[in-house]
Amino acid sequence: MGEVQSPVGSVDRALLILQEIGRHSRGATLDELSTRLRLPKSSLHRLLGALKHRGFAAQPEPSGPYFLGTEMLATAFRFYENMDLRTLVHPLLTRLSEEFAETVHMAMLDGAEVVYLDKVEAVRSITMTSVIGGRNFAHCTGVGKALLAWTYPTDEAIRAWAERYGPLASRTRNTITSPARLATHLAQIRERGYSLDLEENEPGVRCVAAPVFMGKSTPVAAVSVTALKDRMSPARMDECGNALRLAVAEQL
Repeated sequence: MGEVQSPVGSVDRALLILQEIGRHSRGATLDELSTRLRLPKSSLHRLLGALKHRGFAAQPEPSGPYFLGTEMLATAFRFYENMDLRTLVHPLLTRLSEEFAETVHMAMLDGAEVVYLDKVEAVRSITMTSVIGGRNFAHCTGVGKALLAWTYPTDEAIRAWAERYGPLASRTRNTITSPARLATHLAQIRERGYSLDLEENEPGVRCVAAPVFMGKSTPVAAVSVTALKDRMSPARMDECGNALRLAVAEQL
């Protein structure tokens, strides 16, 4: 039921029920839910009754399987339709900037480019081409590669993307301009869980980035930590990458 004790047990159990129902496209019976969640059927039945009353769970047939209710889906869709991504993610950017004492970005993918939605500059800020509302090529930035890796998750998909938007421009001597090499590089990013920009967009500047999924199968944005090369050794990039990946997964 979880390693950390929930402050409100009944609410926690109701949320676990919704999570479990959501894993079953054909619905889940009372017996299945009781077994999977290790809850007594009597308690489970009462919680399901409350969820059905509010429309967060549904049982089309008496004694039949349970499904997520229409209100559950409507609430989620309303949230995504009205979501202010910048407002939601900005506190995380501020915390990351303070934690790493570096500049932090958030960006989204738009065709061959990334658009910067937010930026928190560190006290020891550096001069970069990135500005809120500004654009850079996706294939040579940390945020761009984090977005490409999961938006186009196969070699064929990324090669089709490169064919559509190519040729891939060279920003520095480190920029990857070969679609085949980029596809291999993005596969490594997916395996690692975060991307690296090794002076591929701006000389002397390195970056670590992670995707933001917000419950979707493809990322809605990416978050990055950027610093001068002298402050971003390979060891620190690995440290930042793992910390960034975990922070995004936990909070978003």
